[in-house]
Amino acid sequence: MEIHELVIELKLLERRLTLYEEKYGVLSEDFYAALQSGKLARYDEYDESRADFSRWKGIYETWLRRKSVYNKQIQQQNFEDALRVQPAY
Repeated sequence: MEIHELVIELKLLERRLTLYEEKYGVLSEDFYAALQSGKLARYDEYDESRADFSRWKGIYETWLRRKSVYNKQIQQQNFEDALRVQPAY
């Protein structure tokens, strides 16, 4: 995947993450840390939160993987070559 494609995908994932962040009032990073440490176990009994948390976790993990790939690629490539400069007409 090229850098500009990663940026587009990251932004799409961030939009989806924002929906959960606004609904539950915490940032995805904090939600994920709490989920990984078992601090959200009491929400397992609620179908809606369990389904939301599963989706949120999946989206966040996908975002983390894409961000990691982006970081590696941007470090390996000449930054000027990564820029997609559109000619001005």
